[in-house]
Amino acid sequence: MVKSSGGAPRGGIVSPPMAVVMMFATSFVFFAQEAIAAEIVFPGQAWNVKKPDELGLDGARLDAVAAALGSRGCIVKNGYVVKTWGSQSQKGDWASSAKPVLSTLLMFAVKEGKVKSFDQPIADFGWNLVPKDRTMTFRHLASMTSGYARPEEPGKAWAYNDYAIQLYQKTLFDKVFEGSPETVFHDPHRFGALQLEDGFTFRKSNRRMRASVRDFARVAWFWLNRGNWRGVQILPRAVFDENMRPQVPKDLPVSAPSKTNDYLRIGTYGGESNHFRDPAPGSMASIGGSMTPAHCIQRV
Repeated sequence: MVKSSGGAPRGGIVSPPMAVVMMFATSFVFFAQEAIAAEIVFPGQAWNVKKPDELGLDGARLDAVAAALGSRGCIVKNGYVVKTWGSQSQKGDWASSAKPVLSTLLMFAVKEGKVKSFDQPIADFGWNLVPKDRTMTFRHLASMTSGYARPEEPGKAWAYNDYAIQLYQKTLFDKVFEGSPETVFHDPHRFGALQLEDGFTFRKSNRRMRASVRDFARVAWFWLNRGNWRGVQILPRAVFDENMRPQVPKDLPVSAPSKTNDYLRIGTYGGESNHFRDPAPGSMASIGGSMTPAHCIQRV
């Protein structure tokens, strides 16, 4: 199985194994998926519910998981909610777990022809980048290897960089989709297709995302089913296969100590330009281990 942790294996995250735990600030989502499932379902207006023993799970052990994690969360197996605790509808800030959602929007942008590929330079979208940053691509931003506000060129070093994530979200919402985050996100051909019960809201200053446990679980279920929802392949499976594997070299150096140089004056998504220096390159990143919502999980 896998569990949430402060970092991922060197180089990033492997494709989703049989069970996934996602830990986001004060909210938790757990998925248990059999390698060969007899029945996989998708939620409609609400999640389908079954008792743990109906799917071969030990209810007492699920109770222990909920007690250990606290706050609020849910456990899903084969598309059925088998355990909930705390409010399922209360929205909270999903912090860094929102970053893979940005990468899912990038997938939609590529599908819709708004972005040529993950490797298209963001300078194509009008940013006045300094010379060292002009090769910066969407993949660099999502994998925490962009070099924005850092001394290194794109792809030359890894840094957990919330200034780069701010550049990522501003590029997507303001220059690629050219719309409000709520409208872009809830488009019926994008996340609106998942029939969210509560919807996502976005902070005006930096577009940080707030969502309920039961809605974020839908995003994760979408990922675990490789872009398929209720039998419809909304995003190409190949895109998930490509990006749900390590994408940052395990020997890539961590960015050198340096002051943040936010020369575009865009501000931060929430943190510094080079925090969490102890985890290996590729950990805690939205593509740079993979783009999966379970972006800080670890095989144990």
